Amino acid sequence: MAINQESTIRRRVVVIGAGQAGLSAAYHLSRNGLVAGSDFDVLDANPTPGGAWSHRWDALTFDDAHGLHPLPASTLAAPDPAEPAREVVKRYYGQYEDEHGFAVERPWRVTQVRRDDDGLFVVEAEDPAGARREYRADAVISATGTWDRPFIPYYPGRFGGRQLTTRDFTDPDEFRGRRVLVVGGGTSAVQFVLLLNRHGASTVWSTRRAPQWVERPFDENWGAEVERGVAARTRRGLQPLSVVAATGLPLIPRYAEAIESGLLVSRGPIERLTETGVDFADGSRADVDVILWATGFRASLDHLAPLHLREPGGGVLMADDDVSVVKAPGLFLVGYGRSASTLGATRAGRAAARAVREYAA
Repeated sequence: MAINQESTIRRRVVVIGAGQAGLSAAYHLSRNGLVAGSDFDVLDANPTPGGAWSHRWDALTFDDAHGLHPLPASTLAAPDPAEPAREVVKRYYGQYEDEHGFAVERPWRVTQVRRDDDGLFVVEAEDPAGARREYRADAVISATGTWDRPFIPYYPGRFGGRQLTTRDFTDPDEFRGRRVLVVGGGTSAVQFVLLLNRHGASTVWSTRRAPQWVERPFDENWGAEVERGVAARTRRGLQPLSVVAATGLPLIPRYAEAIESGLLVSRGPIERLTETGVDFADGSRADVDVILWATGFRASLDHLAPLHLREPGGGVLMADDDVSVVKAPGLFLVGYGRSASTLGATRAGRAAARAVREYAA
């Protein structure tokens, strides 16, 4: 179905995604004098505020979450630590949108971004009912994160039971009495092992390499060190590393207790899948009912495919400001690479708004 050219919406900037990075970008665009709804629009594929957080499971309480950095010019009041993190963030982001008048357009999923003959960005979006919308913009800030692209590594063989990813997980009680293999070396995998065990599942943990436990302060100096390492890769057009590869696993007391009890002990890497489970590289095997792939995510950039941004190294070549895409002037990525954390995303939103102002000057 073609889009009527006369219905095309003209904006100076289109922001794609209303998570931490997108809302930060919107705030700083407003601070630079742009008006939401006339100079820029924010499009979000989710039906409610909250970004990727809106999909998290009930049992992930705010106390168990990785942490949330406040949005610009805002404070996050201390929530009930036992409240689902999803509800905390949905409420916080929704209030922020209302306070700043962003009028986020949702649920509109951006299907592609391309250039027209005049050098403008053409942003095409679709809602769940199949309605379509088209924007033309001088600049685009893409803040789509990673939630839509869970990564499942390849292994030979075939497993006959249920498989799911972090994105598919909703309720630990549905695995009560089941044998569950949790695959992954990051914090999410660790939390799944503990959570499923508390809810009556029998768990086996597999990691590609020995768990990278780290006994050090996870402070601002540590965070800056991690971000520098990630930026060094994206400035060379390489794919960002997984979070755990850059940070390691914090050896907090409850994790140490679970290691001591034998619960958080990895069986090592998988050799192959079998009809009833997996064979491990050490020659042992495990029969399971379910495989939960907590093996991370990749950047959600499929909508940018018409711009041909991918480098031979698999990533997108970023400029030294870590938000500007070298191959596509006027396109800015936030929540990508070093800005994938909530703290980094907030800073990247400010950097992108500043870069938009310089680009359009």
